[in-house]
Amino acid sequence: MEDVSKLGFSELARQASLQPKEALLEIKKPGQTLFIAVPKETTLQEHRVALTPSSVNLLVNTGNEVWIENGAGSEAHFSDKDYSEAGAKICYSKEDLFKADIIVKVEPPTDEEIKMLKPQQLLISAIQLSNKSEKYIRSLMDKKITAIAFEYLKSSDEIYPIVRSMAEISGTSAIAVAAEYLCSTRGGKGEMLGGVTGIPPTEIVVIGAGTVGEYATRAALGVGATVKVFDNSLEKLRMLQNNLGVKINTSLLNPKILSKALTTADVAIGSLWSEEGRSPTVVTEEMVSKMKPRSVIVDICIDQGGCFETSEITTHDKPIFIKHDVIHYCVPNISSRVSRTASYALSNILTPIISDIAEAGSITNYIWEHAAARNGVYIYKGNLTNKHIGKRLNIYHKDIDLLIAAHA
Repeated sequence: MEDVSKLGFSELARQASLQPKEALLEIKKPGQTLFIAVPKETTLQEHRVALTPSSVNLLVNTGNEVWIENGAGSEAHFSDKDYSEAGAKICYSKEDLFKADIIVKVEPPTDEEIKMLKPQQLLISAIQLSNKSEKYIRSLMDKKITAIAFEYLKSSDEIYPIVRSMAEISGTSAIAVAAEYLCSTRGGKGEMLGGVTGIPPTEIVVIGAGTVGEYATRAALGVGATVKVFDNSLEKLRMLQNNLGVKINTSLLNPKILSKALTTADVAIGSLWSEEGRSPTVVTEEMVSKMKPRSVIVDICIDQGGCFETSEITTHDKPIFIKHDVIHYCVPNISSRVSRTASYALSNILTPIISDIAEAGSITNYIWEHAAARNGVYIYKGNLTNKHIGKRLNIYHKDIDLLIAAHA
């Protein structure tokens, strides 16, 4: 090794420049905060709110600023006072609210709300692709925002946390709905869901062995009903059996077997979802016409068009209609029936994500550091990045990994 004393200053500097250096990491500036806004939901029969007061309190205590539109939590029975005491500012102007860094909603933004969005904002909400047009998506892209969809958001263990959480609520709620409309006071046949000693149990057909189907099956077995589960995936049926830990009747979606099961069923629950936005219609009108009089259909996947040919969208105010003497419950967003529970479930998942974004310093840093979260990004700085949306609406999409690398 050369004697340092014999080297000139310029040579020392040259050799020093060749040594490995620590990578520079962007950090939050002292006092920097995120400005987070929660608008009031205006979509029909949406009663949930994206952030609960307890979550707001956590975000405020970690140095962020949270604004809540007045009355945003009222349908979930969270008052403006609850939010104010948690540290949020109650905002009476939607225009001011939409100046925030992050807009957190439950439903996708309306056309009026899209007009108020600003470039470089982050939007976190559902997307509900089944009823979205090319014009709608392009209007979001034109705003040069980054948007994260609940439906596509993944966790590090490769599950869809919000979809799963809402599915658990929807599946359990479906059995409660079925029990309600089997009652004679609700126009049903006057049977108790499940059964009692000496009386055969209620027969329930569940179409779809995903999370919704699993929790519907759990709730049905819990009250003593007999359950038959159908799905087009043998793997899902096998997983369902393993998760339940009990033997139940399962079958692949064979039309003849399904039709036979429906003729003796007291309740049929549709929970067959599609990642591409439209649920398959597997129960024909003829099958429905052969069901027992005053039996009950609960089509949970009506959000995606429904898997019963006879399904039509209903509302919480008028939740049912009768066709072929069969009661149909086809209310989209069934989890909104229990809006407070659903709001807590949403908020528990969203709050750590927002906290991580704040800690990362920017959305770009966050999705660079959290590869699983990239799946939830469907628009990045005005560029469509979700292939399902691009394919369905014939819009060119770009690779999110390449876009992130270009901005890193």
